[in-house]
Amino acid sequence: MFAALAAHGHTYPLVPLAIAAAQAGHEVVFAGGEALLPSLRAAGLTARPAGLSVQEAFAGIAPGPADERVGRVIGDVMPRRMIADLTPLLAEFRPDAVVYEIATLGASLAAQAHGVPAVGHTFGRMFVNDMSTAMVEAYTALATSLGLEPDSAGLVLDICPPSIQFKDFLERANRLPLRPVPWSECGELVERTSGRPLVYLTLGTAFPTAQVLRTAIDGLAKLPVDVLVSTGKQVDIGEVPEQVRVRRWVSQAGVLPHVDLVVHHGGSGTMLGTFAAGKPQLVLPQGADQFTNAEAIVEAGAGGRILPPELTSEAVTATVRTLLSDLDVRAAASRLAKEIAKMPSPREIAKQLPALIDQG
Repeated sequence: MFAALAAHGHTYPLVPLAIAAAQAGHEVVFAGGEALLPSLRAAGLTARPAGLSVQEAFAGIAPGPADERVGRVIGDVMPRRMIADLTPLLAEFRPDAVVYEIATLGASLAAQAHGVPAVGHTFGRMFVNDMSTAMVEAYTALATSLGLEPDSAGLVLDICPPSIQFKDFLERANRLPLRPVPWSECGELVERTSGRPLVYLTLGTAFPTAQVLRTAIDGLAKLPVDVLVSTGKQVDIGEVPEQVRVRRWVSQAGVLPHVDLVVHHGGSGTMLGTFAAGKPQLVLPQGADQFTNAEAIVEAGAGGRILPPELTSEAVTATVRTLLSDLDVRAAASRLAKEIAKMPSPREIAKQLPALIDQG
């Protein structure tokens, strides 16, 4: 059984391994958010609803400091619902193991309560800040109240390349590398229409604000490049120049190998997919882990960042112009692609799953 929070960035990273496990002959069921079930089923997976969406979880939380509210949602509200929804599914399917996205804390507790081995699966870099501290406090209190162990220290499948992952996590986690394989639901494949560089612009599914997209488009339009924009949601960005193509959804996994530069929000999935494709990237972080991801990209020499107070169309123009011509940035991006290519594939890990479960 696979389980993940009802969000693209937490569900999609698990799909390649779930597909590989099914192809290896294992019986697979994916417990996830209602809105994501059609995509999971289109991928050939048995999928059942479990958990709250982020919006639903926050709807019942009283106003207060942002870090405390997020911590309570991830550490208490969403786990409680996930435990309630997984309990009948665990009884119905009687899985030999649960592979849970590492922020889906309720899945870990539900598996523990039913005596089922659980294997964690990262979605990116495992950062620590005030929000995660509040989350751990809420989660620990919930686990204790249920008579369960909050930190079982089980195996974690880590899709973040070691050179990018937080050193503290590398040192303390019982981790096994797993190659991040980009996966996305069906979307339009947009081919190049000229010999000019192609820049892909996306702000993911959670942060696609019209103002940020418009600023980035205006900056890119001043350069001799073609631009492909994926909005993820219905966002009104007005008229765009001729060299800019706007789509709601694209097959990001299919697009990334063919672009020259990715401009994005710093979400883990887009960051890792761009690394795997060996492309430079410019990050316009908006929230969550995006700021630490942007910092990691800059430190690795694989791209640049523009923080919110500095975001102007002129800044986008200047930074993209530099990144497109910087050979050192391209070399760093290529090194990361080679590092990822050496990590075990989902197919390799799927074949090892029975032994990994037995080893704990």
